[in-house]
Amino acid sequence: MREPQNWKSKTLVIGVVVGALAGLGAAYILIQRAEREGVRPQLGAGEGVKLGVMLMGLLRQIASLGDESKRR
Repeated sequence: MREPQNWKSKTLVIGVVVGALAGLGAAYILIQRAEREGVRPQLGAGEGVKLGVMLMGLLRQIASLGDESKRR
């Protein structure tokens, strides 16, 4: 039996939607905090590096989701 080949497209669409919603949520939280404190949000180079490292860790965790079943 052949599996449909559209699973790749569905996976990409779901990833895009989840990523966009996560980014929107993060921006909303950043805006709310800035308004509460009465300042403009500013991200420096240090925060950018921290965010990048955290994002890479998250992507690594996502990539290893299917590996759990192979270890057992």
